[in-house]
Amino acid sequence: MTADNPLGERLDDDDYPAYTMGRAAEMLGTTPGFLRALGEARLITPLRSGGGHRRYSRYQLRIAARARELVDQGTPVEAACRIVILEDQLEEAQRINAEYRRAAERAAERSPEKSAEEPPDKSAEEPPEESAGRHGDR
Repeated sequence: MTADNPLGERLDDDDYPAYTMGRAAEMLGTTPGFLRALGEARLITPLRSGGGHRRYSRYQLRIAARARELVDQGTPVEAACRIVILEDQLEEAQRINAEYRRAAERAAERSPEKSAEEPPDKSAEEPPEESAGRHGDR
């Protein structure tokens, strides 16, 4: 496959729904019923093929695998789904925060710091002089 191949691009895409329900369940070591339960709990929403069959992406399989870990530890499915959603939201918030932090650091590096030799800005300390022409003659 070459980089120009759209199929190759789709297969490398974490969000491309490449796996059937049976294959996804097999990969996770679970049942199709478990995947349906995750869909009913709105943890993952599989896309549908032209024939109406559920199709799962690698990203959805990672989410389902985490839910399965929690369920295997005795957590009810609904609670496991909520935990996974919150973990995912936290990860996204941390990623965004890190991006903002890097952008702020870059901005700070680009902006020159005031030199100690520069005189202070007096305009902020002294009131502006009144001008007779500003508001007209009284």
